[in-house]
Amino acid sequence: MVDQKIDYEEFFQILTEMYEQKIPFNRVLGLRVESLKLEKVKLKFEMKEKFVGNYIQNILHGGVISSVLDATGGITATIGTLQKMVGYPIKEIKKGITKVGTIDLRVDYLRPGRGDYFISTGSIMRAGRKVSVTRMELHNDKNLLIAVGTGTYIVG
Repeated sequence: MVDQKIDYEEFFQILTEMYEQKIPFNRVLGLRVESLKLEKVKLKFEMKEKFVGNYIQNILHGGVISSVLDATGGITATIGTLQKMVGYPIKEIKKGITKVGTIDLRVDYLRPGRGDYFISTGSIMRAGRKVSVTRMELHNDKNLLIAVGTGTYIVG
């Protein structure tokens, strides 16, 4: 049996579909993958009335912020796992990326979540064989930093 080489673009398409369409809660959040690169992930979502936590100030609920940062960290950890699996059979890689799960999530809320849309970015701090650690940021449409997060994910 001849092993196929990793085609990152193919896997980025699979991850995009998985995170935008197949994960029901991400559909509720309306998460859209803006870009996937080995070194950085970028997601976007629009402000919706149902995401408001403080109706007087019309700002994002903290749970929405933490959920988006967690989803960003998860896809980031998945890409870190993909990098570690270069040379593995494609079937094994596809199976491996479905095992990513959150172990720990820390969120620091820095500003009220005001904006028409928000951009969440993630990068790998450490990608191990069993655990990955990611760093995430959430900015609003004016590029103000709203929150930051650090996530630890089981990957193996």
